[in-house]
Order: sequence, then C-alpha cells, then structure tokens
Amino acid sequence: MEEITNESQNADTPTGLVLAVTAYVLWGFVPLYLKVVAHINPVEVVAHRVVWSVPVAGLLLIALGRTGDLRAAVRSPKMLGMACLTAALISFNWAVFVWAIGSGNALDAALGYYINPLFSIALGAVLLREPLNRTQLMAVGLAALGVLVLVLEAGRLPWVALALMVSWGFYAFCKRSLPIGPNQGFLLEVLILLVPALIYMGWLSAQGAGHFGGTLSDTILLVGAGVVTAVPLLIYANGAKLVRLSTMGILQYIAPTMIFITAIAIFGEQIDRGRMFAFPLIWAALVVYSVPMIRKTRAQA
Repeated sequence: MEEITNESQNADTPTGLVLAVTAYVLWGFVPLYLKVVAHINPVEVVAHRVVWSVPVAGLLLIALGRTGDLRAAVRSPKMLGMACLTAALISFNWAVFVWAIGSGNALDAALGYYINPLFSIALGAVLLREPLNRTQLMAVGLAALGVLVLVLEAGRLPWVALALMVSWGFYAFCKRSLPIGPNQGFLLEVLILLVPALIYMGWLSAQGAGHFGGTLSDTILLVGAGVVTAVPLLIYANGAKLVRLSTMGILQYIAPTMIFITAIAIFGEQIDRGRMFAFPLIWAALVVYSVPMIRKTRAQA
C-alpha cells in the first residue's frame, strides 16, 4: 500500500472516491496473487515487482508529460538520498508482506496495516512534537494493549505485524520529505531499486535457481507482479488528489479488512485466543481514532 497526503483538497469528488476505493479494493486482492507465487522466494518476487513496475510507471509519466520533475530529483543529492531511504523501506515492506502471505501469516499482515495509522500518530508525536489529544492517546493506548496481549499470549513479539507497521510508518513519514508528485516519486524509487533487482535476478539465473523463464506460468506471474504493484498505486495516487485526507483515512481500512477476511475464509488461518482479544482492541482503537475525524468532516461539509 501507498500513503499519499494532499492537504489542499477540501471536498470529495465522485471520480476521486471511485479511484480511491478501486485502489484499496485492488490492494485487498493482492494476497490472492501472492499466494499463487508462494512457491517462489519472496526476494525474487520483490525483484520482479521492481523490474516490471518500471515500464508501467515510466509510460504513465511520459504520457502525462511529467518527466521533468523526475530529472530535477535525480540532480538533487538530498532528494536522491531521501529517495534511496524510502526505496529501501518500501522494498523491505514488500518482502515481509510477500513472505507473510506465502507462509500463512496473512492475519498478522492485516494486523500490521490496521495498526499503521495509529503508529503514524505516535511517530508524529515523537519525531515532530505533534501534540496528541485525549482520543488519540486513547486510540494509541488501545492499540498498544492489543499488541501486548499478543505478546503475553504467544510469548513472542508479532514481528510480521510490527515489521510491516514500522517499515510502512517510516516510509510514509520519510515520503513527506520528497517534494515531487506520487507518480514521479514511485518511479524514482523503483529506478533506484532496479539495479540491485537486476543484479539479484542475474545471480539467480547464473545459479540456476531463478523461476523466471523456468515455466510459462511462473514467467507470466512474475511479469504480472509489476502490474499488480504499479496499477493500484498509480490509481490511488491520482485518486488521492480528488478526495479529502480524512476520507482517505477511513478508506484505508478497506485493504486490511479484505486481507483479514481472505486469511480466514480462503487461506484457512485460525484466530487463536490472543488474536480473539487483540483484534477487537485494535478495532476499538480505530473507532476511537476515526469517529472524531468523521465528525469533523461532517462539520466542515
């Protein structure tokens, strides 16, 4: 998933809502695709997500005539350095997510993305000294309690959820420092990752361990990974310009909810006793977090 802010948007447009919902629904279906490629090493899948995202994002940017911003970014060492950091964070996030789905940890992946908005609030409070109001403190506290329940019940940290939460939270935080559009930023990130991805793919091929070119189905699936990665992101990037930030804050729960349902109904993952207590605590935290935002949105309408 991608997080893009647009503070200047003051109203929801029908086109923006359709694009945003479409993007989140597509993200919700991604685990079904990743389950099909679960027999392939997650790092190889991520490498192909990078490589085949480049032509998709590149062609769109050329069609929009927005390549100038990308050239300016490449010439700025500071912006390029920040883009390298966001590229590293997003590639790590992708690798953990791909592994989680393939290894039967989709519920933990959903948990990580449920907690992420609350982690972003805490991150802003710590790093940007943004004050937290009473409801935000309560929401963050409930989420922390949910994680604590999981730790006490399982006797270990829910590392998949925490890794996704932390990597995505810091990715979104650092992304704010990139003063270029979301389409340009995404292409810059995958271009940065392109060289290591190609090197890794070449090494796999030399070892005879790569799946690309092995069978027709694997080759098609790996090429399709780029489309699965880039298309929802680019749809979202354009939809985010046409809806309010508060609306996006509510819509972002679509994807983890779909992942949660898919994990139970299709993948057959079980809700153990720890999760029975943890998930309701997380959902309660999201309600506490979301209700004031909805009220504020209605008051401004």
